[in-house]
Amino acid sequence: MPSTTSSFRVSETLRARLEQTARQMKKRKNWIINQALDEYLKKVRRESLPAEARRQSLLASAAVAGDERFWGRQVDARGWR
Repeated sequence: MPSTTSSFRVSETLRARLEQTARQMKKRKNWIINQALDEYLKKVRRESLPAEARRQSLLASAAVAGDERFWGRQVDARGWR
């Protein structure tokens, strides 16, 4: 898969932790960063799916079709509870 270069800032503490972890795992820092970012983005997406489903459900339940309005005016609902 093609890749691109990105530049970002990290704290000195985080950089040191990354370097130590890379040495311990015998992996490149780039590999660790890519794995961590991929995992984080998947987690964020999983957490946002239920909220989006709820938002769409609320929108759908609030929508009233034209036929429903028509029949709502035609029905005699007196006495119904």
